[in-house]
Amino acid sequence: MDKMADKKMGFWSVFFLGINGIVGSGIFLLPGKIYAQAGNFDVGLIVIAAIATLLIALCFADMASRFTGDGAAWLYTYNAFGRLPGFEIGFFSWLQGIITIAAEVAAFLSTLATLFPDVLKTGWYQTIGIGLIVVLALINLVGADFSDIADNISSVTKVFVLGMFVLIGIWMIHPTFLTNAPQHSFGDLNQSFNSVFYMFSGFTFLPVAANNMVNPKKNLPKALIAVIVAVTAIYALVQVTAVGLLGGQIAQSNAPVAVAFAQVLGPVGKLIIVLGMLVSILGVAISVTFSTPYIASSLATEHQLLPKFLGQTNKGGVPVTAIIFTTAISSLLLLSGDYLFLVACVVIVALVQYIATGLATIKIQRVDKSDHDGWRLPGGWIIPVIAILVSIYIAFSVSTTVLLFGLASIIVGLLLYALDWYIEKNRKQAQH
Repeated sequence: MDKMADKKMGFWSVFFLGINGIVGSGIFLLPGKIYAQAGNFDVGLIVIAAIATLLIALCFADMASRFTGDGAAWLYTYNAFGRLPGFEIGFFSWLQGIITIAAEVAAFLSTLATLFPDVLKTGWYQTIGIGLIVVLALINLVGADFSDIADNISSVTKVFVLGMFVLIGIWMIHPTFLTNAPQHSFGDLNQSFNSVFYMFSGFTFLPVAANNMVNPKKNLPKALIAVIVAVTAIYALVQVTAVGLLGGQIAQSNAPVAVAFAQVLGPVGKLIIVLGMLVSILGVAISVTFSTPYIASSLATEHQLLPKFLGQTNKGGVPVTAIIFTTAISSLLLLSGDYLFLVACVVIVALVQYIATGLATIKIQRVDKSDHDGWRLPGGWIIPVIAILVSIYIAFSVSTTVLLFGLASIIVGLLLYALDWYIEKNRKQAQH
């Protein structure tokens, strides 16, 4: 193996990167909502969502093996369909980060409310939430090292909290709680599936890292399958344990994992689990708050797929303009709805990127017949077509409000493109 290969990630590094990228705040806060809407179908929906995620992830993996450089859906869309579609998906990549910041802060506040219920009162919620988003933005000035440390602490804490919850709690579940489920409709199942699907949305960390893997043709598909199987097992065990400890009470809980652990170890157990959840969620929020402005800045300066003013930096190279816009929009989104609304918005924004990637996969497969060491998607168009249909189905099963949010986002992206085109046109005319 040469020196370059020595610097690349082996299978296990890729595996843990995938676990950390997928497991987020959703598994701490959503089990109650999933059970309330799906009942005994909750674990089944987790498995189905995992299969759907794998199909979409395989499309990302195929594209990642064909194109070098950092990027994901916007990169594939740009290469397949040109600047306007690439610009639109680039905007959605940035927007997904913005919404995720708001969602993680909302998750932090919902978790904190298990200790201090007044946090959820409108005045406190807005003040603390916006204050936290601003503080996270200011932390960006510290640099990448702080973000990396926060991410590592979050990863370790996350694994510890979930592992302790399952290993201790699973021995104390009440079997009857697992069989007495609420009534549910087909519409309820759709809504529950959207929540479960959100918990897998971080999978894009893995295919995008394909260029940094040792032997991606062999390791990437194995890692994708292994990661999604492992995450599915984690989610299923946490869901079963939480339901087994709380029964029907879980449907009324905003932080079911914390409440369930309190059933096992009392107030001390609740305090331990809540503190662990807060550290985990805050670490994710710091990481996303750091990376999102840089996504916007890179798209604006290196790839010209967002307006150039978003790429402005200070003397230290920090994308100040992108940070300001990211912070402002995140704050507005935090005020516009609760955690569940923001989760649904992340899903709809992500689905646009998944559909674009599926279409790009079909297009590129037609024109790129080269044979190299990268990984290739088996079955031709079958997997991307199924991935597109699944994404469309999920998109049209969200609430009307969330669907309108997605459509409004597309329009805003088109307006930004028109503004960027107009500014660039005037600049060129002024030069002549």
